[in-house]
Amino acid sequence: MRLAQTITEHRDGIRASLEHGASNGRVEAMNTGIRLLARMAYGFHSPDARIALAMLKHGGLCAPLPGRLLPVQARP
Repeated sequence: MRLAQTITEHRDGIRASLEHGASNGRVEAMNTGIRLLARMAYGFHSPDARIALAMLKHGGLCAPLPGRLLPVQARP
């Protein structure tokens, strides 16, 4: 009985995920990554370090490091 009620309540979301392949997996992965960064930034004096770490990880910027090859998608 409870399962039927739950399915009925979430029917639109279930239908959307099946039809469009929608998932909140990427958002949950990003949230987990940001929580990990928060633990890494523990002890810094300002929240700027945490924000900078999050921007480096999730901002899409891939700066080339000295002596390393560029990633395949970044090559001209």
